[in-house]
Amino acid sequence: MSTQKSRFILPMEKTNSVLLIFTGGTISMGENPNTQSLAPLDTEQVLSFIPELKMLNINIASVSFHPLIDSSDITPDSWVQIAEVIQEHYNQFDGFVVLHGTDTMAFSAAALSFMLDGLSKPVIFTGSQLPVGVLRSDAKENLITAIELAAAKHENGDAMVPEVSLFFEDKLMRGNRTTKRNTEEFNAFASFNYPELAKTGVHIKYYQHNIHRETVAQPLSINTHFDNNIVVLKIFPGITANTVKSILNIPGLRGVVLETFGSGNAPCAEWFYELLKEATEKGIVIVNISQCRAGSVEMGRYETSVNLLKAGVISGYDLTMEAATTKLMFLLGKYDDTNEVKQLMTTSLKGELIR
Repeated sequence: MSTQKSRFILPMEKTNSVLLIFTGGTISMGENPNTQSLAPLDTEQVLSFIPELKMLNINIASVSFHPLIDSSDITPDSWVQIAEVIQEHYNQFDGFVVLHGTDTMAFSAAALSFMLDGLSKPVIFTGSQLPVGVLRSDAKENLITAIELAAAKHENGDAMVPEVSLFFEDKLMRGNRTTKRNTEEFNAFASFNYPELAKTGVHIKYYQHNIHRETVAQPLSINTHFDNNIVVLKIFPGITANTVKSILNIPGLRGVVLETFGSGNAPCAEWFYELLKEATEKGIVIVNISQCRAGSVEMGRYETSVNLLKAGVISGYDLTMEAATTKLMFLLGKYDDTNEVKQLMTTSLKGELIR
């Protein structure tokens, strides 16, 4: 994949500036008049459907993935490409809007939150449930508002929301706290364990006490190494020893996101405990998160989670599945020391968890 700059650049006499990063997804699709099927549009075609952008007091430029990719094909290399675009243009713009397919948007937003150190400007992911060229599309409102949010500043010039976030319908949410909740409603995303950062209506209301800010001011730097030798193991009634054993013995496996029942509970079967213990003793990091969308893991609260503690499984507290997987890949790519990875998995790095 490569990127190409669009010729769509608004006059430079306007106040603030935002860079749009087109990766692909539904928002970048249009209907072929001959076949009535959906096909990718180029950047200028997409923006031509939203002439209202020229009414904003914001300079807008864009960079596009070439070719545009479906969000189902997003990989860690895609995250690196987005981060590198932000780093390359960081000093030229007040904020960044990433246009992205909805299916893996929460994964990408979480990954970017861990990758960008020293971030002091907004990076806002958005997209749409209907293509931009379709009647009743939600693309126009989502994109216009995301641009406004990305350009917003306090009176002293500091960004209103200097973190990686996700905007959809009328809510701005922390990127590493979001989950896609619905495939058909315009209100497609939710942040079940953390309150929204801003709410849009007639006016935009910011909740400053919910917004993450870097504690130490430093230049932007990006971390680009991921180790995707991990699995997500979802427990279910009747899961067999052969299934768990085969998963935990995948060659090269370094990490497991273990999706358990309720507040972190799992079967008490001796075979299950022994297999987990054997895996952690080999240096595999196993993180316990709940299958429930809301709430937190509380290991040791019930007898059914005591064995997990004894086996060396660590708590993921209230991490989403998207944040748990991307954070684990990120930390395994950055550190060789298993104990350091475990310690940082249970530490809030970018507001992704509450212990």
